[in-house]
Amino acid sequence: MRQEHRPPKRPGTRVTRRGRLAILFGLLVATGAAVLVPLLLNGGADKPPPPPRRLVIPEGWRAAQVFAAIDRELKLPAGSGKAAVAGAGLALPAEAKGNPEGFLFPAAYPVTDESTPAALLASMVRTAGRTLAGAPVAAGAKAQGMTPYQTATLASIIQAEAATPADMGKVARVVYNRLAKSMPLQMDSTINYALNRTTVDTAVGDTRIDSPFNTYARQGLPPTPIDNPGAAAMAAAVAPTPGDWLFFVTVKPGDTRFSATYEEHKRHVAEFNKRRAAARKA
Repeated sequence: MRQEHRPPKRPGTRVTRRGRLAILFGLLVATGAAVLVPLLLNGGADKPPPPPRRLVIPEGWRAAQVFAAIDRELKLPAGSGKAAVAGAGLALPAEAKGNPEGFLFPAAYPVTDESTPAALLASMVRTAGRTLAGAPVAAGAKAQGMTPYQTATLASIIQAEAATPADMGKVARVVYNRLAKSMPLQMDSTINYALNRTTVDTAVGDTRIDSPFNTYARQGLPPTPIDNPGAAAMAAAVAPTPGDWLFFVTVKPGDTRFSATYEEHKRHVAEFNKRRAAARKA
């Protein structure tokens, strides 16, 4: 091994800030400014890498909201995300007929400068497919006689209607109980989807609209999901809470009342209406 002989340092000597600048100046002369200017600008240290980008899709967003979020994150013209659906080769059930509503799984997705709407959409659909095919949900769906598409559709109603995660299983039970009795579901969330709005106030006239999503006038599940549900709603869709409820209404935030009889439900609705009227006067 070749030995290098260096002159010993004098005890107590150190390179001061002025000395460091002098050394850098000498290096600049010797090696060229283009190499070391970044070192001077950065104080001699590399800048930390920028934080990773994430596209966050909340539970219960509709497909239109997801498309708009993709356009914003990728800085693309409005409508780019929606237009990408046709050519994205999404792994959707045949029942979906190319409509990804219900399968744009809520999660945080990594984004880079190379990300495309098609790639993001495909990742969302794959994640939804894995969740629906996972052992708990898939086994529960089979036990309930539900297809993955029906599970996603029911889960989307649960996601929209349940005020808290604890209520999801009860909402699911109301849906199953009504289906078993051939009762229309009468879900305001499906009316809102048909009218492209979000509200807790549904007028009598709203329940008479001519739409396949009018579950006041039509029996059974709506023809498609009405939003993109998360894992908890999907789990509730195939494992409803035991109970005999047929009605529910959220009287106030965090207070959803479930009823087995219409008379009891009417009392809860009256309380809801009273609170809403007081809030409007305040």
